[in-house]
Amino acid sequence: MAAAKPDNRILDVEETYPRDRMTALQLDRLRRIVDYAKSRVPFFKKGLAGISGNDLKTLDDVRRLPFTTKADLHKSYPLGFLATPRNEIARIHGSSGTTGKMTFVPYSKNDLRNWTRLVARFLVAGGLRPGHLVQISFGYGLFTGGFGLHYGVEEAGAAVVPAASGNSERQLAILRDLQPDGLVCTPSYALALGEAIRAKGIRPEDLNLKFGFFGAEPWTEEMRGRIEDDIGLFATDNYGLSEVIGPGASGECVERTGMHFSEDHFLVECLDPDTLEAVPDGEKGELVITTLTKEAMPVIRYRTRDIASLSHAPCPCGRTGVKMSRVSGRSDDMLIIRGVNVYPTQIEEALLRIREVAPHYLIEVSRPDSMDEAIVKVEIVPEFFSASMRDMVTIQERIEGAISSVTGIRMGVELIAPQTLERFQGKAKRVLDKRPKPE
Repeated sequence: MAAAKPDNRILDVEETYPRDRMTALQLDRLRRIVDYAKSRVPFFKKGLAGISGNDLKTLDDVRRLPFTTKADLHKSYPLGFLATPRNEIARIHGSSGTTGKMTFVPYSKNDLRNWTRLVARFLVAGGLRPGHLVQISFGYGLFTGGFGLHYGVEEAGAAVVPAASGNSERQLAILRDLQPDGLVCTPSYALALGEAIRAKGIRPEDLNLKFGFFGAEPWTEEMRGRIEDDIGLFATDNYGLSEVIGPGASGECVERTGMHFSEDHFLVECLDPDTLEAVPDGEKGELVITTLTKEAMPVIRYRTRDIASLSHAPCPCGRTGVKMSRVSGRSDDMLIIRGVNVYPTQIEEALLRIREVAPHYLIEVSRPDSMDEAIVKVEIVPEFFSASMRDMVTIQERIEGAISSVTGIRMGVELIAPQTLERFQGKAKRVLDKRPKPE
């Protein structure tokens, strides 16, 4: 059973700015960052030639500015986007490298102060209060999650158990013995901890967990429900990426109607990934982000490849910033199977409708002849794993039907024994694409 919904609290007045005041602030900061980046970064000096901050009369004029992509960052490896003197760098983090070459991201001292405060914002929005104790089960290192959440928790007035990632036995011992109020990790690792808790015979009520702050990978509402039931906490989502700051770009409040963007620090657009035109509120598109206050490595119109929607609908919490939906996938992670666009999160959504299914799966895509074939390997919950062929076929058919209803195509399903698929301490790997790569 999930923990009770925390009370609402707002950390910074900027979170409640009226739209006209926020728009004026964003436009002023956009003009400044354009001139700043153009004067300090070779890529922007070339890309923004003929454009100055004063040329931007409204926020819509951001469309006049060129995009920045991951490939642009790679071409300037390792620190070609550095906008401050090297001796003013306070810290360097890096992307996980899951989509290719690593990207190094430098921070100034002021960047670190802003980042810490922005993480504290979404933690407070999700229920964290002074006096709480939070177990951080993220990796500490180049990945921004560990240090980002660590300093954000402290900024919010709470205490940290820096458990780092891995070693589930130790994680469970900390949860049981220190009785932390909050848990930070990826949602897939939270599921793995839930499994371990059940295997040890630990009940959610034996723990003191009140809330979990989960991010760093796409997840579904069905997965949230499973985590809350298994561990007994109130789970919120948050979003960020190394290239723009790390965690802290946006996060859910206790109302959980979307993740509030920190618009005083970021200008976010939602564009059709094919036409690169803006999509209406509520329609999914690719998030494109401009940093408005980043000193060491500003980025302008950065194509995140993350697919989500934006909403300006009012929130009962009192925050006025635009909200983003949870990320449904990445434009470059989308699978095209027999002409149909499929995201791994759609498979997850379908699987978690079936109570006999464990939330661990692997999608294998191949092309043995001229036609794509997709097989979804699915673990069965131990109590439903049966030697009866009839029982297994019944479950298999229900899973195939659920996947078809969500994705619009039929996929094969292979039922496998509990605890067979790999568990991930960081971002889960859900797809194995065996199709020949284009030359």
